Amino acid sequence: MDASTIGTFSAEDFRRRAAGEQAPHHDTDYGDHSLNPDLKVLFANAKLRDAAVLIPVVDRGDEASVILTKRTEKLRSHSGQVAFPGGRIDPTDPTPEFAALRETEEEIGLGTDFIDVVGRMPDYVSGSGFRIAPVLSVVKPGFLLTLNEDEVDDAFEVPLSFLMNPANHNRESRMWQDKERFFYTMPFGERYIWGVTAGIIRTLYERLYT
Repeated sequence: MDASTIGTFSAEDFRRRAAGEQAPHHDTDYGDHSLNPDLKVLFANAKLRDAAVLIPVVDRGDEASVILTKRTEKLRSHSGQVAFPGGRIDPTDPTPEFAALRETEEEIGLGTDFIDVVGRMPDYVSGSGFRIAPVLSVVKPGFLLTLNEDEVDDAFEVPLSFLMNPANHNRESRMWQDKERFFYTMPFGERYIWGVTAGIIRTLYERLYT
């Protein structure tokens, strides 16, 4: 298929854009400090915990969508928040890609038969002390999700065109430890996408769609 005939927000176009994201950086170029520069010094001196998430772009023709989850309220960190499937990288995980795929199957039952890894963005550093590897993927339709109720309350799809529209990227702030902290939010209907997830989405937009 000629590139000029591929829809801007199709999975095939996403695959083409993601092909250039093959050389991940193990530094702190991206993260919550993008909007809060003083955090960069803290990150440089902190022992960060390694994690990986999958960005699952579902092939829905010209209008691809992205699978997101809502974490359960009983989790110790980021409870109740909208998130990409993923989690900590275990010592037995050979690569961040392997960890992202393993966690995705454990959390929502989406197996590797449906997933094609197409790239990986630079690490994203979170204010909670994680260095997160965002793994880019295209998902074939026809899957059936099975949620791990200990970790995930819900899984849903959001149009890629919505997430990659900067008009939907709001900058908000709140006080945390006596300092005003800024973050992105992307409200989608009853879903409130914010924090690390919104930050990774914003990075995806900046790297692939600008």
